Amino acid sequence: MVTRVKTTIDIADALFAEAKAEAERRGTSLRSLVEDGLRQLLDRRSQDEPFVLQDLSVGGRGIRAEYLAGGHDAFLDAAYGPGR
Repeated sequence: MVTRVKTTIDIADALFAEAKAEAERRGTSLRSLVEDGLRQLLDRRSQDEPFVLQDLSVGGRGIRAEYLAGGHDAFLDAAYGPGR
């Protein structure tokens, strides 16, 4: 026996209208269309290989003191020039 949860979602009017029309075109309910879409998304996600970021760190002693003291603005000034 399948148990169900009743819930409310907030989606854009245009997306709702398109989904409702697609469900009617397929001769199914909006609920079934949404369930099928969620199943496909979750199945596909579980088959994806996890993304691993390549380690491109460089040697050094960490962040220079003037950047630590200056916060985010100090980084932006160094990258793009004072006053950006």
